[in-house]
Amino acid sequence: QVQLVESGGGLVQAGGSLRLSCAASGQTFSTLTVGWFRQAPGTEREFVSADSWSGRATYYADSVKGRFTISRDNAKNTVYLLMNRLKPEDTAVYYCAAATDPDDIVVMTTEYFESWGQGTQVTVSS
Repeated sequence: QVQLVESGGGLVQAGGSLRLSCAASGQTFSTLTVGWFRQAPGTEREFVSADSWSGRATYYADSVKGRFTISRDNAKNTVYLLMNRLKPEDTAVYYCAAATDPDDIVVMTTEYFESWGQGTQVTVSS
């Protein structure tokens, strides 16, 4: 089981930026596909972005494409989510997730990811 700890959330004005971090432990980080999801009150958890362990591809939800960037530092066992041009509708709890996927078939659903962090709140004011 992988342990994940997010940080970097906070309150920001619309148009601003935040960078979320997720530190992983318990498994070789370079073999993990990692992702970010978010959940606003009264809604289901939704996919935001993912990065395959092989480096083959990164994935983004249409709603964040061009504004958010996922990256990873395998030496630091950390995945990041840089969020630019934030909008009030980006307000949510953001969760880091990890999956062990030797076949490198990334599925952008909550069921695909085995391990989850506790979440970090992002609030964007208008």
